[in-house]
Amino acid sequence: MNTKNKNILKMVGILFVGVLLGWLVFGGSDAPKSEDEHSHVEGMETIWTCSMHPQIQMKEPGQCPLCGMDLIPLESNDSAIDPNALQMTEDAMKLANVQTMVVGGSKETNKKLALNGKVQIDERKLYTQSSHIPGRIEKLYINFTGEKVNRGQTLAMVYSPELVTAQEELLQAYRIKETQPELFEAAKQKLNNWKIGESTINKIISSNKPIQQFPITADVSGIITAKKVDLGDYVSQGMPIYEIADLSSLWVLFDVYESDMPWVKVGNKINYTIQSLPGESFEGVVTFIDPLINPQTRVASARVEVKNPENKLKPEMFASGVVNNNVSTSTSKDIVIPKSAVMWTGERSVVYIKSIVSNKVNFKLREVILGASLGDAYVIKEGLSIGEEIVVNGTFTVDAASQLAGKPSMMNPEGGKAVTGHEGMNMGDDDMKRP
Repeated sequence: MNTKNKNILKMVGILFVGVLLGWLVFGGSDAPKSEDEHSHVEGMETIWTCSMHPQIQMKEPGQCPLCGMDLIPLESNDSAIDPNALQMTEDAMKLANVQTMVVGGSKETNKKLALNGKVQIDERKLYTQSSHIPGRIEKLYINFTGEKVNRGQTLAMVYSPELVTAQEELLQAYRIKETQPELFEAAKQKLNNWKIGESTINKIISSNKPIQQFPITADVSGIITAKKVDLGDYVSQGMPIYEIADLSSLWVLFDVYESDMPWVKVGNKINYTIQSLPGESFEGVVTFIDPLINPQTRVASARVEVKNPENKLKPEMFASGVVNNNVSTSTSKDIVIPKSAVMWTGERSVVYIKSIVSNKVNFKLREVILGASLGDAYVIKEGLSIGEEIVVNGTFTVDAASQLAGKPSMMNPEGGKAVTGHEGMNMGDDDMKRP
């Protein structure tokens, strides 16, 4: 073989080796590149949604659980979006009537508490009139309850054999007073113990004969609320015969249920009306709250003291009152939100927080700790901060959408599998196959 042919073969060999190396280099680099691109595409999870209900977001294709339309993929999946948050468009919020509010600082909030009660006798002005003389009731001058008496007025006349004997001893001691003055003083003291005054004792001595009947006089002025004896009854010393009440001032006792006790304090003003006095209103101040709860009714009494100079108020009248209680001050850190914003499961209380991420509206579940109830609002002790935005209307709609999308919801705080509609279709097919 000549030199020319050797050069040709050498060039062909070099060309073959170059082609082979080029295929190995460029062909080998294409495979990893394709593999990398494939893995990158697989790493981007496709989210499927409904064109009519954008709040529906599924991880798998299927049908919209609300309208039955086929789900379509979202145009983009922003990695900044919280996977536990629910996305909704402004149009979807309007369609679902979802309304929100920004949580503000504590403001002047009043708690109106309605109370029912009764007018009662002031226990400090209720007096039991007793007999200071043992004996038999010979006359009764007060024969029925409700009659007014004045202090010193005679209520009854009593015949007392013991008192007659004591008077005879007094007369005998008076005759030997000069020789035995101690005996005379002892006889007088015995009568004094029965509330026989000095003037009556002098009258007995001057007449030189015992008095057969002695009066029982009223110790206080007031109204007879109970009569405990009848004509001819025998009474012992200290036995109650009447109950007398001074009605110039009364109590209005309002029932405070156990759950309402934090809202009623001593010093609170109560505006109240009396059922039997239509058109008139009264105002009082709570002066005392019963420290004991009635075990049967589960209520305690809040006392309001009221003057009754014209006797317009009478015991046992029904009263209806309202307590206006300021539950927050400018320095309080408590937050007050509407009750419509709170969902309560019995164990937990939750709200939905609105946020804007990548120009998209997100709603996320959050647990809160409730404070006192204010009628149509709650005091929030923990879980919210001033400036956050919460759902106040359509809360259950947002929660239902979260549950369908597999997001954390009121009944499933950990989230779950999204409802795509296939489960229902399969269930129906199985049911049709059953005989």
